[in-house]
Formats: sequence, C-alpha cells, structure tokens
Amino acid sequence: MHAEQLDLNLLMVFDALLREASVTKASESLGLTQSATSHALNRLRVYFDDPLFVKVGPRMEPTIKATSLRQTVLDVVTSIRQNILPGAVFDPAAAKRAFTLCMTDMGELVFLPALLERFKHEAPQCTLRTLQVPVEQIESLLASGEVDLALGSIRTVPEGLYQQRLFQHQFRTIASVDNRKIGDQLTLEAFLEHRHIVVSLTGRTTESYDRALETQGIQRNIAVITPHFLMVPLLMKEHPDLIATVPEALADVFVGLNVVRSFEPPVPIPAFPLNQHWHPRFHHDPAIIWLRERVKRTFEHYPTITATELP
Repeated sequence: MHAEQLDLNLLMVFDALLREASVTKASESLGLTQSATSHALNRLRVYFDDPLFVKVGPRMEPTIKATSLRQTVLDVVTSIRQNILPGAVFDPAAAKRAFTLCMTDMGELVFLPALLERFKHEAPQCTLRTLQVPVEQIESLLASGEVDLALGSIRTVPEGLYQQRLFQHQFRTIASVDNRKIGDQLTLEAFLEHRHIVVSLTGRTTESYDRALETQGIQRNIAVITPHFLMVPLLMKEHPDLIATVPEALADVFVGLNVVRSFEPPVPIPAFPLNQHWHPRFHHDPAIIWLRERVKRTFEHYPTITATELP
C-alpha cells in the first residue's frame, strides 16, 4: 500500500477531469493553472499505473480504469465537500474558485453584469462560468458538482432540489423599431395579425405563458420557434413584421439597445417566478452558501436594482 502518496487534492483533479474531459476546463473549474493540473494528472497516472485519461479528438476520455473509479471518486469528493469542507470558512476575497451557473442566454444578458460587478468587489479572484443545458440534465449536473446553481423559471423542478424565489417577472411584447404598423399601443388586432417569434428551450410551444394565451382562446401566427432569446432582435432586424413576447427584464435590455419597442401585451399574462436551485449535497458547502446569498441579495429586488447600487 502506498496511500501516503495519494494527496487528496489529486482526487479533486480526478473528479474535475471526469466532469470536464479537458485539462484546460478542469484547471479553470478548480482555479489552478494548466501546468499544475497536468502535473497532478501525471501523479495520478503514476499512482494508479494507468493513463487514466487519453486524448480522443478534442476530449480527454477516461480509460477503463478511470471509469471503474468514477463512482468511488465521486463518493469520496462528495463526502469531503459535505462533511469536511463545511467546517472551513470560505473567504471570497482570497478564494480562487470557478463557480458554474446554469442559465439561458437571457440569463447571461440580464443577470451576468450585476453578478460580475459584485464578484469584482467581493471575490476578485473567482471566476463565473455559465452553461445552458436541457432541463432534464440539470439535476445530475447539480448532483455531480459540475453546476453550482441553476437560475431560471424551471417549470418542473426535480424532487429533492432546494429552490429559493428571487423575484417575479412580467412579460412584454416587443416589436422592431422599424415596424411601422404598430402605433403607440399594441392592440389585440395587431397582436393577432403579426407573425410571432416564440422562444422555447424544448422546441415546443408548451411554456407556461403559451398555455396562458391558449386558455384565453388566443391563437398566434407563429413564424419561428428558437431556443435562443438573443436571436429575437436579430430576426426582427431582418424581418420587422415579426413580434415576440418575452420577459420584461429582457425587453428592457433590448429597448436600451435601441433595437425594439416594448408594449404591454393586449391580453393578461400572469407573472412567473425566477428561482435559484441547488442540490442537497452542497447545501452546507460554505462557498455555495456564500454564492446563494450573493445571488439572492443581488436579485431579490430585481429589476429595480442596478449595478451601481450594489453595496
């Protein structure tokens, strides 16, 4: 036995390589240099007498040996995070850590600037990373630690995840600044006559506000369905006859860019909650506790708060 040669930090690197399939990305998630991660991988290879990860195209794929160790490494790393790290104090001012948030491109546009402003003052050496994934993958990513928080209006939250309300968001209907058919107000007649852009992460018109329209007998003339909010103003630039109904915070951003006009929808659409979600495995992790508190403080009064108002 040569257990004394196995630094527990090496298991953190092993875990990161399993998650990221890349030395570069593993380095970023751990807050290490690429050379330090490569050195750790070499030590792991010597210890286990196996390559562990081999280059296959752009990815570092695990060998049979590494795959057989996957669950054991995950269990050990999880136990350390749950039972040992909670006893430590997280110092954001000195920490070098990458935090991963699951959010849509709308979330990046609306929420990242305020979070970056807070990180600049409170955790200057920490990194923010975002992922956009199908809803059905969120629970496993939170459980593995690849994602720290999921932000958004997740309609069907998997059982067992913690969630916390951040704020309620309203909807606005937006039209191109070049659209001359809509006056100062958007009438129901114009709403029905125009072709619509629908944003759906699933590719289907089954989002909650779509159902709210359908229950009122509203049948839109849908021209295109896209999973990307940022495509909306680009499509409107080329096709000014298109309109879309989007969260108010996003509409405000587009209006600020002078690319669209924003209107009160001509039919009532209920507000929907935006929450943050996390896995019980990391409920007591000091770093994740700090992250959750900062997200809550930043957005509990959104969208009235601005970056300059952050304490």
